[in-house]
Amino acid sequence: MHVPDGFIDAPTSAVTGVVAAGALAVSLRGARRELDERTAPLAGLVAAFIFAVQMLNFPVAAGTSGHLLGGALAAILVGPYTAVLCVSVVLLMQGVLFADGGLTALGVNITDMAIVTTVVSYAVFRGLLAVLPRKRRSVTVASFVAALVSVPAAAVAFTLIYAVGGTTDVSIGKVATAMIGVHVLIGVGEAVITALTVGAVIAVRPDLVYGARGLRQRLQLRVNGALVDAPAPTAPVAARTSRRTLWVTGLVTSLVLAGFVSFYASANPDGLEKVAHDKGIDKKEKEHSAAGSPLADYGVKDISDARLSGGLAGVIGVGVTVVAGSAVFWSLRRRRGDDVSPVNTGV
Repeated sequence: MHVPDGFIDAPTSAVTGVVAAGALAVSLRGARRELDERTAPLAGLVAAFIFAVQMLNFPVAAGTSGHLLGGALAAILVGPYTAVLCVSVVLLMQGVLFADGGLTALGVNITDMAIVTTVVSYAVFRGLLAVLPRKRRSVTVASFVAALVSVPAAAVAFTLIYAVGGTTDVSIGKVATAMIGVHVLIGVGEAVITALTVGAVIAVRPDLVYGARGLRQRLQLRVNGALVDAPAPTAPVAARTSRRTLWVTGLVTSLVLAGFVSFYASANPDGLEKVAHDKGIDKKEKEHSAAGSPLADYGVKDISDARLSGGLAGVIGVGVTVVAGSAVFWSLRRRRGDDVSPVNTGV
């Protein structure tokens, strides 16, 4: 789903850049309300994890692969505003360091992969939680469906952007059919990864999962024939693992996925690449301006061993992303006290 340079014309790319900049400005302000001393470190880790898992292309059809987009996963774990920033940090690192996703198309990619996936998935997630039983299992189920829907939604968004500013003369109907069809299949993989990850975190630290806040139903007692809420427990439920242990475990998992498991990922083109080649969308694709980067195409320049080169590039990517993401989110956390009154931070 990473759109290269040349697929979308300059005016449309500029407009999506303005949209992306506006959304990022709103998200920076909204993230200050979502982040606290517990969740700020998790947000940087979520960005690194998304980077790592995006390196793991999985086969979805003959000659086609897919990978995680991450908007739904981030929105459920750390909140929708923070999620837009998480995915945007990943896209920026990928575009600048790894020549993945055009730099002139950065606005298109942020709009499509960060904004659309987050908004759609979180709306679906909240809608499902409103009707499902207020249990942790409902969070996992809602996560699965929300992630499943978010990927074809991003495919629809790309098709609409291409209809406005595509640089080749290709039938929009054919593009839409091909894009939505393959990304429905990719959405299944996205849903499985999202549900498993959310389920794993909620099993050990439900208090850190943004989408699970407020799910616990208050015990009700019948007093004089009327139901009233029982007093809240004075002591919080003990966590199964510490925040530090969770963070270290998540970082190690990300490093292993990017540094080792990624070598065994599918080498087939992803959904957009396949559709672009089959339908002729890529006729005017331009060489990436960062094609000469030492880490271009997820390999370290001058290292001939493919496994070592790709693994080292993945480890570097995870490290850079977790540092950049953590710096952004800790900065927002520190500014929260100046902008948000503690009495207004409840969710």
